[in-house]
Formats: sequence, structure tokens, C-alpha cells
Amino acid sequence: MRTVLYSRFMGSKDVLQDAPIELLGCPLDETSSFRGGTKFAPDSIRKASWTIETYSPYLKLDLDENYFVDNGNLDLPQGNLLLSLELIEKAVSEIIGQNKRFIIIGGEHLITLPIIKALKDVYNHIHLIHFDAHCDLRDEYEGQRLSHATVLKRIKELGLADIYQIGIRSGTKEEFQKARIITHPNELLDKIKNNEPVYITFDMDVFDPSLVPGVTTPEPGGLFFPEIISYFKTLSKMHIIGADVVELSPDYDATFVSSICAAKVIREMIMILNYGSV
Repeated sequence: MRTVLYSRFMGSKDVLQDAPIELLGCPLDETSSFRGGTKFAPDSIRKASWTIETYSPYLKLDLDENYFVDNGNLDLPQGNLLLSLELIEKAVSEIIGQNKRFIIIGGEHLITLPIIKALKDVYNHIHLIHFDAHCDLRDEYEGQRLSHATVLKRIKELGLADIYQIGIRSGTKEEFQKARIITHPNELLDKIKNNEPVYITFDMDVFDPSLVPGVTTPEPGGLFFPEIISYFKTLSKMHIIGADVVELSPDYDATFVSSICAAKVIREMIMILNYGSV
């Protein structure tokens, strides 16, 4: 079940059928270990999108030339984590079944697990590009195996994805030993061949908290927007099948800048999905 859409992302179209790209909010907010509030992110990002231009000077493309729809928020039962994960997987499977690409707006990072499970029904192998401050490779965290801090470990266990991590600067010694950290966009070109499917999971705490303080677990020493764009320009040459943006906690940033940054990330992602190799 999907909630009524009170506002939509800037540039999205009214007609749902035949749109090649769909946006869907998944306001899961169950396992955050430091600060919660990610359930408010999808609507805050939509509101923020109307404060930015449709034109991207980075990719030299315009949202007005892109055909995508915003299908509102998934109605998730608060306090029922397993059912919420099942509903997310089902919703993403429906989108994939319609031959659409997608951007899922979280919500906490655990939403990526059911998304990848849905992709596993279609793809034998994908490349997962993981923007984040944290490794997220713990086996359990605070007694939970299903957590925003364990999501990449659970995904690795599915055996579907080669995972490349960007912006990582926090984790245990054991996590860093397992991580595959990328430090320059050209490394992606060396690892990913033409037309191989690529999925992007983008944790907003990859940014330095001086730019984006409104996240659940801020970590000093992060990336800034021009650095992110350099990766996006490289990814625009690839076959991107979907993406998610997670871990924004808008109420921790009274300036609204964090939500605006998230909206700009999604603007660029929409264009990458439209104009990348297909």
C-alpha cells in the first residue's frame, strides 16, 4: 500500500505508466543506533527539491528533459521490521517487473538489503557502489543482525554483488580488512566492464558533516559535493539499474541544507539513470 502523495519531487510527471524511472519513498526508521528521524527524509527531500534548479551544470542535463514519476511513500508498519523489509522487497520487485529503473528514498540504510534481494531475482551478478562514511560490514550491532550497521555484510552473504566502497572512514579493524575501498573514480572504470549492471547505494553521511549535518551518524573527514560529482560523471558512463539515498535525518539540520544536498544528489542520479549506458 502506498500513501497519498502530498508533494512530489521537482520535475516528476503525473502519468505513471510507461515512465522508465520511478522514485519511491521507503521511510524505514527502526534500527538507527545514534540518532533517528530518517522516516521524515523522503518528504523533506521532496520539499527541498523545489528550491533547486532543474538544470545540472555538472552533467549539463535538465530534469525537464527526463521522464520520471514520483510514486509517493511506501506505507510501512512502524515497529514491525521484518514485515517492512518484506514490503520493500515486494515493491521493488514490482518496479523491476515493469522494466523500470528506480531511485528509493530512505529511510535508514537497511532498506538496501530488500532492494538487493529483489534484484537477485533478475540479475546473476551486479556491481554495488557504496557511498558511505561507515563500512557497515559488522556481523551484528547492538545484538541485531539486521541493522543499518550490518547491511553490507548481509548483502555480501547473498553472493550477488561485487561491492566497491567510497568515502569510508569509520569501522572496526576487521571491517577495514574486508572492505574494498575506492579512492578515485578511475578505479571504477578499471573494475566494471561496459554494460555490466551497477547499483548505487548512497548514505548521506559520506558527506562531511560541515556540509551535511542532518544525518543519523555524522563522521568528520567526509567528501564534498565536487568530489561526489566526479564519481557521478564516471558512473554516468555505466549501466545504472537503480539507486537509493539513505540516512538523512532532516530534523538535525535547522538550515535545511542537508535536505537540499540530498535533493541535488537525487537530481543527478535521475539524469545518470536516464543517460547512462543501457
